[in-house]
Amino acid sequence: MATDSAMFASSRRRQSPSLEAFLSPVDLSDVPLLRTLSSTSSEIVSCFSNARFSFQRRNTRSLIRKVQVIAVLLQHLAPESSLDPTAVLCFKELYLLLHHSKFLLRYCAHSSKLWLLLQSPSLSSFFHDLSKDYSTLLDVLLPAESLCLNDDIREQVQLLHMQHYVDDNNDETLRNRLYSFLDEFENGSVPNSEELSFFFFEKLGIKDPTSYRDEIEFLEEKIKTYGCDLEPTRSVINGFVDITRYVMFLLFKIEDSNEIKKQRKGLISEEIENTFTTLPKDFICSISLNIMNDPVVIVSTGQTYDRSSIARWIHQEGRSTCPKTGQKLVDLSFVPNLALRHLTTLWCQVNGLSHDSPPPKESLPKVFQTRASTEANKAAISILVQNLAHGSELAAGEIRVLTRTVTETRTLIVEAGAIPYLHSLLKSQNAVAQENAVASIFNLSIDEANRSLIMEEHDCLESIMSVLVSGLTMRAKEIAAAALYTLSSVHDYKKTIANADGCIESLALVLRNGTVRGKKDAVYALYSLWLHPDNCSLVVKRGGVSALVGALGEESVAEKVACVLGVMATQALGAESIGREESVVTGLMELMRCGRPRGKEKAIATLLQLCTLGGAVVKEKVVKTPALAVLTRKLLLTGTDRAKRKAVSLSKVCKGCDQNTQR
Repeated sequence: MATDSAMFASSRRRQSPSLEAFLSPVDLSDVPLLRTLSSTSSEIVSCFSNARFSFQRRNTRSLIRKVQVIAVLLQHLAPESSLDPTAVLCFKELYLLLHHSKFLLRYCAHSSKLWLLLQSPSLSSFFHDLSKDYSTLLDVLLPAESLCLNDDIREQVQLLHMQHYVDDNNDETLRNRLYSFLDEFENGSVPNSEELSFFFFEKLGIKDPTSYRDEIEFLEEKIKTYGCDLEPTRSVINGFVDITRYVMFLLFKIEDSNEIKKQRKGLISEEIENTFTTLPKDFICSISLNIMNDPVVIVSTGQTYDRSSIARWIHQEGRSTCPKTGQKLVDLSFVPNLALRHLTTLWCQVNGLSHDSPPPKESLPKVFQTRASTEANKAAISILVQNLAHGSELAAGEIRVLTRTVTETRTLIVEAGAIPYLHSLLKSQNAVAQENAVASIFNLSIDEANRSLIMEEHDCLESIMSVLVSGLTMRAKEIAAAALYTLSSVHDYKKTIANADGCIESLALVLRNGTVRGKKDAVYALYSLWLHPDNCSLVVKRGGVSALVGALGEESVAEKVACVLGVMATQALGAESIGREESVVTGLMELMRCGRPRGKEKAIATLLQLCTLGGAVVKEKVVKTPALAVLTRKLLLTGTDRAKRKAVSLSKVCKGCDQNTQR
């Protein structure tokens, strides 16, 4: 409760008038002070007298009544009154109390019902403190003779002063009942659906789907905004979010309301962006928490760490146990993990990171899933999958939202048997349903364990490919490309995906005609397919390399394309096929001229690879480009360290060619 009090108090302080309100040049003495107080109190009465408060009704009514009486008192003070210093000090304190009252009433009027119920003890405490502050103020203010109050007003104020704070027991009863439902889920049982529905519908007054979505959105926003500084904890609040969602599905049929559309807005970019910046956990050293630069395996335990970190652990810090397992290390030697080093290097190249970068931060806070949350999720997902089984196209939209962020939820959806029904919706002639279905499958494929289930579902890959080739919207095609990227991250699936009819050609079309995000998806997918040696010739023959080179002219993806081309050019087939493209040299040169430092580095590195493995014709094409010498010299002076090294090497290649020509 202390953390919540601090959070609320901090918010209240931000809403309070600033210190300058009591200092010159603002004049808050005598008449201007009284006018300000009268205006503020009248505003509070006007705004909140007819407001509907779901909870804290007794406290809010009492506070509004106090402000009403104070407003009357202020109106009956003679403007020409000369206030004594004690009265002025009291009215300045009243100025603060009125602002605190205004904020507290606004907080209760505009917060969600569930949030107010969960915060009931804290809010009651704030009302109590505010009531005591008003009483203390009146104790000092009423005897002041300079106020010149008539008997009627003085009597009203005295009656107000005599009012005592009383807790609203009904709120606490409802709060306890709400927690009892959470406890039932926590104990592994689903509460009686009629009792649960009656409580939310009748007792809490949440009576339509839009209101349920508003409640869910409000609580989720609190989780994201306040993180660990929440009381109840994020996990408890998340449990109530899942219970609320379950009740919504119990009470109302799934519908494609405007609220769902608002949640869907921008989903594509978020889903795909989150996936492609998700760093595989195996790439992170558990000691340094950075991407491993030189992964090595400890002989004794088989665990992998970054060489510098484990060397410091053993030799400098004198430890003789494995950091992960705690086992005593009989053999302190370690050997390079070359396979993992290759994978981390490729991942860093594609994502524009260095090996010593910290792992990318997650966009949403990680919330521990309690059993209550899991059980409520199961119950809600069961309803959704039943709707999917009966052909509900709208249920896929809800599945899409639920699969966005939480691994545990995706696991529950797969276990409930959603994949076959989502697969069938890929063939829907409803554009929204098809898009939701392919997005849900993409979200599920984020988790490695689900990829085999998707690939093993009969004809599911063919259906995803059909969306990529002839989807009803470009957005659906782009999501299909993203799904193929995640599925192809499993090496054994790369060849199957690349050989599917129209795969590479359609990825090339998305790269040429898609949105910025779609172009990036296609780049990643083509790159992933290229990594299987049997696919390289297919990517060349079916236009993948040509599309990538053409995309060098797209500023939004040029840097990523140059990086991928640089990886492809490490093979002779890749260097030769890239070198045959007419626009490749001019495209890379333009990136050297106008790109960001990292883009320039990728561009010159790719040119060097083309000269090294592309053959004599490609080398000659690069070397004879007029602007090459000027741009190379510029990078020698202003480029990154790696760009400078590549510039030196490329200069040597050019010099060697000149010498051969002179001979």
